[in-house]
Amino acid sequence: MARLSALSHQDYTVGWICALPTELTAAMAMLDEEHSPLPQHPQDNNTYTLGRIVGHNVVIACLADGQMGNNSAATVASHMQYSFGAIRFGLMVGIGGGVPSEAHDIRLGDVVVSSPGKHDGGVIQYDFGRTVAEGRFVHSGSLNAPPTVLLTAVSTLKARHNLSGHRLAQYLSAVDTPRLRSKYTYQGAENDVLFKAEYDHVGDDANCDQCDKSMLVSRPRRDETLPDVHYGTIASGNQVMRHGKTRERWRQQSHVLCFEMEAAGLMNSFPCLVIRGVCDYADSHKNKRWQEYAAATAAAYAKELLSVVRGDQVTHTQTAAEATSSTGA
Repeated sequence: MARLSALSHQDYTVGWICALPTELTAAMAMLDEEHSPLPQHPQDNNTYTLGRIVGHNVVIACLADGQMGNNSAATVASHMQYSFGAIRFGLMVGIGGGVPSEAHDIRLGDVVVSSPGKHDGGVIQYDFGRTVAEGRFVHSGSLNAPPTVLLTAVSTLKARHNLSGHRLAQYLSAVDTPRLRSKYTYQGAENDVLFKAEYDHVGDDANCDQCDKSMLVSRPRRDETLPDVHYGTIASGNQVMRHGKTRERWRQQSHVLCFEMEAAGLMNSFPCLVIRGVCDYADSHKNKRWQEYAAATAAAYAKELLSVVRGDQVTHTQTAAEATSSTGA
């Protein structure tokens, strides 16, 4: 991909944050143009990929290698705004652990998008709160909902998907290359297995060869391999969720659809939407086989979302810094 001449800092209005190099690879693959780097603020320690995606100039940053969690994400977002003060909103795009249920038939590779509910803004911090009677954990505080410009885009995208289906296959073709194909494309229904929540992994290996197959959840085979998109509450915390029974407790208590580790650090200081590709089921059977493909499906959804956001809508939206100061964050 050829690089174009550098634009100015004020030309960039969308911030895209990911946590892992695999997620950064998927984000880079979605670029329609790549731009030359720009000088950075002295206090900005991020490394950026700059480019254009469906008409929007986008700043992409990844967390420092090995630095996971809400605090690291918050630091990346704040540094991004030092150098790129015209950013209106952000997208937190990457992988997460899915929470399947009868209401949401979540499969590996599906996409989960944060959506405000009756009692939350679309993201809850599940490891911040207090333990009350009978050992029940109650999370404390509240996190902001995504900015209106993104929520209206989500509504439009939902309607289009209902009418004619999504265009994720079109955007996923960007990772269907000789270098990326083996990991960043669909990994096969035979490798997507869900065990009952109460059944823990057996053995020290990442595969489930020793696990009791009678404990598998029976699910109908899908007619196609393209991902589904689910909207609802995403649980965010500084620890990896890999326990089926705990996952189920949070599903029942807070109706969460996904677990991840960065969003809670962003919502009150960097107005954004959280988009997660499902790479495991947040239980002890999790492995890394689906991570790259899940990163690709999340990035593809993010690109399709941007395709329905008009440039004038972005121009008339407060900058991220203005929005944050107006909410008192």
